[in-house]
Amino acid sequence: MNTFAALQLTPAKGICYSGFREGQMPGGIYPSYGEIKEDLLLLQSHWKYLRLYDVDLHGEMVLEVVSREKMDFKIMLGAYIEAEMNNFGCPWGGGVYPETQLEYNRRNNINKIQKLIKLANQYPEIIFSLSVGNEACVDWTDHYVSVHHVVEYVQMVKEGAGQPVTFCENYVPWLSKLKPLAVVVDFISIHTYPVWEYKKIHESLEYTKENYYAVADLYPGKPVVITEAGWATNSNGRGIAPEHVSEENQKIYYEDLMSWAEADHILTFFFEAFDESWKGSSEPLEPEKHWGLFHTNRTPKKVVETSFIANQ
Repeated sequence: MNTFAALQLTPAKGICYSGFREGQMPGGIYPSYGEIKEDLLLLQSHWKYLRLYDVDLHGEMVLEVVSREKMDFKIMLGAYIEAEMNNFGCPWGGGVYPETQLEYNRRNNINKIQKLIKLANQYPEIIFSLSVGNEACVDWTDHYVSVHHVVEYVQMVKEGAGQPVTFCENYVPWLSKLKPLAVVVDFISIHTYPVWEYKKIHESLEYTKENYYAVADLYPGKPVVITEAGWATNSNGRGIAPEHVSEENQKIYYEDLMSWAEADHILTFFFEAFDESWKGSSEPLEPEKHWGLFHTNRTPKKVVETSFIANQ
């Protein structure tokens, strides 16, 4: 299915954007207006669709910059819902919380959904779709939310805002446990990471295609968007073999992925624009820190340097 046509969008590339720089992080120091403007000026020549993860100060500032500077971006805005249930199966032990925290999260998630609706109505010309969460139902998540509650959040947003509504999740849950959710969302959003599943670079595109069509074939008539697919450039060995990641491999995967997505008319958000040093452990080579097409200091990696910067 042509996801651009289904969502009434102009074909173009998408990228996940989180603008936290060195020393910044959610809940701490946020990027300034000027820093976000600098980022978006860097991105605007090459990507039209931006995916934002939350309705926090960062998300609000991005919307303000795009609006005030009259930038030609269309945004998928998400509400990052937090754990409402314990997940004792989280492999890094991060999914267990006191009941007081879970209760706070449940109340705050409602607030986030309400803010998602408010921003959607405030910026209807910029925000083209809405997501009620990110990776909150997969078995390994540290912020588990029941499928039933995610369905309720989708229904709340559909009642309060006019944009298409989705939920962003790893492809695996869409094959089984998210079937009730697939009924109510306007389109399905999947994540696919061959390198996290121990695939080598020469296997990567075919594996991504398998992931995508496994979901798309299960829900004929329902648009399926790739909201995350990427390739890390460093690893300390945690979950990803260091020999599988490099700037060269990222370049190969990016170019192969985007060529296929363009040919098959699939809206695809590459993960991600910039490295984020706040993520993961304190180890410098923690893979969570190294998915950007640009380094934290905004210097380009090989794929951007050769494919984009040279053409500016």
